[in-house]
Amino acid sequence: MGKKSTRENKNIYQTSREEAGLTRERASELLGFISPDRIERIESEKSAPQPDEILAMEECYGKTGLCNYFCSHECSIGQKYVPEVQIKDLSQITLEMLACLNSMEREKNRWIEITVDGKITEDEITDFVSIQKKLQKISLVADSLQLWIQDMLTKEQLDEDLLNSALKK
Repeated sequence: MGKKSTRENKNIYQTSREEAGLTRERASELLGFISPDRIERIESEKSAPQPDEILAMEECYGKTGLCNYFCSHECSIGQKYVPEVQIKDLSQITLEMLACLNSMEREKNRWIEITVDGKITEDEITDFVSIQKKLQKISLVADSLQLWIQDMLTKEQLDEDLLNSALKK
């Protein structure tokens, strides 16, 4: 049996493993291809994790969002293109989406005026950027909903067969 870590500044990989109730040795057994020493090096930040390791850890630890964290914080491509998505309650996601959509309803006609000619002029750029930021917010809220769905599937609080059946309709 492995000893319990007393380290104060634990990274997300260590806290995820510990929240799953796994020692490094047991996690290594379940992961199958990552040694306890490799897990220790990742958790102590002596080595950077590889994407396939993070995929396996997310599934093994039942930690939805671990892949998003890795992509948005540690992958050079992801840092540029992948925003960090927070797991939120469904009610909060719903309210944020409704607020975004209500805001965009007011902006819809201006969006049409700006984009109808396919050019963004100097007098349109400020409004264009403002609307583009609101669209990014909608995208982030949609990503948060996808993460919530994945979390509910992982926790078996959402029936995957029922969800897949509804998606096929």
